[in-house]
Amino acid sequence: MARLRPHVTVVGLGPAGTDLIGNAVAALVGTPGRAFLRTARHPAAALAEGARSFDDLYESAATFDEVYAAIVEELVAAASDAAPEPVVYAVPGSPLVAERSVELLRADGRVEVTVLPALSFLDLAWVALGIDPLTEGVRLMDAAAFGDAAARGRGPFLLAQCWSRHLLSEVKLSAADEAGRELPRPVILHHLGLPDQVVADVDWWELDRTVEPDHLTSLYVPASPEPAGVSGGDEMARLVALMDTLRERCPWDRAQTHASLMPHLVEECYEVLDALSALDGTAVASAHLEEELGDLLFQIVFHARLADEEGRFDLADVARGVHDKLVHRHPHVFGGVDAESADQVVTNWEAIKKSEKGRRSVTEGIPAALPALMLTTKLARKARSVGVEPYDAGSAARTASTLAALAQRAEDAVPTPDDPLEGQADELHGQVGELLYAVANLAQRLGVDAELALRERALALRADILAAEGVPEQGIGNR
Repeated sequence: MARLRPHVTVVGLGPAGTDLIGNAVAALVGTPGRAFLRTARHPAAALAEGARSFDDLYESAATFDEVYAAIVEELVAAASDAAPEPVVYAVPGSPLVAERSVELLRADGRVEVTVLPALSFLDLAWVALGIDPLTEGVRLMDAAAFGDAAARGRGPFLLAQCWSRHLLSEVKLSAADEAGRELPRPVILHHLGLPDQVVADVDWWELDRTVEPDHLTSLYVPASPEPAGVSGGDEMARLVALMDTLRERCPWDRAQTHASLMPHLVEECYEVLDALSALDGTAVASAHLEEELGDLLFQIVFHARLADEEGRFDLADVARGVHDKLVHRHPHVFGGVDAESADQVVTNWEAIKKSEKGRRSVTEGIPAALPALMLTTKLARKARSVGVEPYDAGSAARTASTLAALAQRAEDAVPTPDDPLEGQADELHGQVGELLYAVANLAQRLGVDAELALRERALALRADILAAEGVPEQGIGNR
């Protein structure tokens, strides 16, 4: 059945000569009057004798984006004229590897597009290098983007589009700018699969002097060695580079905002608390904590990336800010201030913080939306830092008395939402609040985190419920 809409069949000419092209593709590119070449500067382009080449657009357009847009317009027009028969568009290598014109064509709603698979230069590169890209963790990128990536990660990198000496020179200069790290010798991959193939590792200084580069030239940069004991910076750089990639290529990550990520940040914080509460010295528990801390760190990196895109600050600013703040708030370590005890450190900290922020009260900056037990504990700590004792000597007796009275009332009558003990809701509300307040303050005074203590007790209740139901506790979560 003939197609009703204009149609373009996209084929790849492979990475080298005609011997790497199948018969079906060879027949298509030889279609008289309906075949188009992105460029005739390819060893397999001879199969498409008489085909329209878009090489002239590279000479007339100011940018590559203009070239690709013009190619799409010509192809759409040609497909409309040829409909219902398809036109054939042949590109070097694989149609889906580093082919911007194919990407634009597939997104154009005026035509249907069929893409036939083909070998890419990547297939030959892995063979020439003798590596598994998944095992090595190779990052594929355009040579023009190497400078930014090299500053953020250890590699290894495979750089495509090394089509000019100027680009290779830029890559060389980027490597030379690396402070504190000497990148290993790169490997030039030139005319892979052709009789004049070159696979050679070279010194950086002669990178742009070894071959006459063209569109069949690429470069492999092995991973730089990780300095002993100084791997944290490199790993953070890799995480930041991953964040960049996700924002560029993942639809979900591209769609996120500070607001949409807030629930994830809260969830990751609680999962870290879960892992901390389960820390028992075993390797499994430690690995779980390591994983959850990583998830929380990624949320921080994500928010910093969003702020960077908005032109506000980046992750380096975040790290610099907290570093400088901590130095300033530890004058007993980095300055001439004495602090003989942890309590004195806290007092100094609050005074410095109050001065830094221009705050009138140490309570400013404490979110009122904190869980009530956490809010009480935090305020009690702040109160003691300014000499106010929130838990007096008679509190324990009053707490016991209040608890006994409330227990008796609960025995006498069971309240309902509509009738809370005969209209005594306000009184009971105040008494329960006073009781919980006293318990939270007592916990803070004893050095116990009331929020975590209550949480652990609640989880013990959950274990009792599961035991009564005959359900194994392992694997139970919030579903």
